[in-house]
Amino acid sequence: MPSPLPERFTIPTNGIHTGGRITADDLPALHAAGIRHVIDLTPDAEKAGFDEAGAVRAAGMAYDNLPIAGAGDLDREAVVAFDRLLQAAEGPTLVHCASGNRVGALAALRAAWLQGAGEEAAVEEGRRWGLRGLEGEVRARLARERCLADARGSDGAPRCDTGG
Repeated sequence: MPSPLPERFTIPTNGIHTGGRITADDLPALHAAGIRHVIDLTPDAEKAGFDEAGAVRAAGMAYDNLPIAGAGDLDREAVVAFDRLLQAAEGPTLVHCASGNRVGALAALRAAWLQGAGEEAAVEEGRRWGLRGLEGEVRARLARERCLADARGSDGAPRCDTGG
């Protein structure tokens, strides 16, 4: 579904907008579009010279930061934290990283690990939220989880690559 925000944003589900990096120039449009909460997945190193937290709050919106630097941060702890932030958000929310890819990766893993979606449904959900280049990483994590779950139910544990 298209978003009333600039074209780099979309609405994967009611009340949630997703997309890439925001700037100070975006804040009036975000507020005018009814955004009340911003969840930023970028680490401080990606915010060169922009105090996003301060600017968002000064514009009258709530702000949370869950720094996801890349694939190495896509773990259960991050997915649970992401879910908690979404559950606690009051009003229309923008979730963003630099391009939307990390947003989509967390959404896909959330769909699978916390909401019980199968792999294909979870990946499709992630795509709606912005998943692109991290799809292989998401699929690898889902495959490892599946392998580990299968191992728990068998006498002979299959070999799982549990690294990463």
